[in-house]
Amino acid sequence: MSNHQIHVIGGGLAGSEAAWQLAQAGIKVRLSEMRGTGEMTPAHQTDGLAELVCSNSFRSDDADKNAVGLLHQEMRRLGSLIMDRAEPAKVPAGSALAVDRHVFSEGVTRALAEHPNVEIVRERIDTLPTEGMTIVATGPLTAAALASSIGEAAGMEHLAFFDAIAPVIHFDSIDMEECWMANRWDKIGPGGGEGKDYINCPMNKEQYQAFVQGLLDGEKSEFKEWESSTPYFEGCMPIEVMASRGPETLRHGPMKPMGLDNPKTGRWPYAVVQLRQDNASGTLWNMVGFQTKLKHGAQVELFRTIPGLEKAEFARLGGLHRNTFIQSPKLLDPTLRLKSAPHIRFAGQMTGCEGYVESAAIGLIAGRFAAAEILGQDLAPPPADTALGALLGHVTGNVETADYQPMNVNFGLFPTLDDVKKKQRKEAYTARARASFGRWLDEVVEPA
Repeated sequence: MSNHQIHVIGGGLAGSEAAWQLAQAGIKVRLSEMRGTGEMTPAHQTDGLAELVCSNSFRSDDADKNAVGLLHQEMRRLGSLIMDRAEPAKVPAGSALAVDRHVFSEGVTRALAEHPNVEIVRERIDTLPTEGMTIVATGPLTAAALASSIGEAAGMEHLAFFDAIAPVIHFDSIDMEECWMANRWDKIGPGGGEGKDYINCPMNKEQYQAFVQGLLDGEKSEFKEWESSTPYFEGCMPIEVMASRGPETLRHGPMKPMGLDNPKTGRWPYAVVQLRQDNASGTLWNMVGFQTKLKHGAQVELFRTIPGLEKAEFARLGGLHRNTFIQSPKLLDPTLRLKSAPHIRFAGQMTGCEGYVESAAIGLIAGRFAAAEILGQDLAPPPADTALGALLGHVTGNVETADYQPMNVNFGLFPTLDDVKKKQRKEAYTARARASFGRWLDEVVEPA
């Protein structure tokens, strides 16, 4: 394919989804990805498109009571590549949608490589194109030269936050005599199963208190001077930072024991560490909520004090990387175009959405907006009371830019339903959203 109608920069989840939506609309796409040229980001390990870095979970798949599950449903209705390729890569995760990282990435890469309207080019882009329609989806680990070019075009300095990665453990090194398999409240997820998708490592009070103290005392990665004032994203907080907020914080967060009956005692443990399957074969399991900036030696020493993990072998230890994003509400128009250079759109985490699903969703709608523009069509944004519309609204102007921070999709972004009782409000949000999204599909996206 010698000519392209649009250039997508970045082969992560957002860029891959944007390229797919464009290609499906009959648009010729050049998809540029730096990985595969011999260069790598601080967090990626392969050159596969849509590689998952800090977790293998797309979080809840419950479309009735959860905003992210509702977003899954809306994306599926729009022909999402990311949602489609997640299906054959699924691994058990209770009510969550989790995938085998490699199977998932390989599926996305293959789908795009085989599409006649997509040309994947392994190249590093150092400057924003001065002409030609472009979608920038390089993510929070954008290479320095391009990040500088984006800063110049946007007329502002980047904001930044830290994101942390959780460790992954080899299953055969876990002591299953000490641990047990269960979901919280034995809940069976939408994919079926027996309601026993997580490995649970129990702690008594003394073990928990010693563990918390070990987190506080453990040697941490040192910050450079320019990093010292960079905030953490609340949704991906290092576990030792959570521990510093109070001795009981972890028991009400990632180490919450509620709903997990230990079969050896018939009671809830004082605290619990959960592991979720990380690959299809079940040989790798990740420590849920255990993102960390502890140094590697300190991680091994401390995490082997967890009951059942005394002989744990780590396929990957936790880490920390710096993420960047732009002040999207100030800089982008309602269709994600850069106001100062409207031939350029932004998509994914760089816009200030947080999470794999959210990143892909913004890539999806960016691709749809760009396709409509190329085809001479009008595409109104999805309604604000849908999950996709609420997320897009956060990115493009429903917040104060001075305090703009990365955000996962949540019902707090939706127009309120104050006249509905609190216990019924989640179902009311999703029912309203489904009806509104259906009308938008029928009247705007696929009019008769």
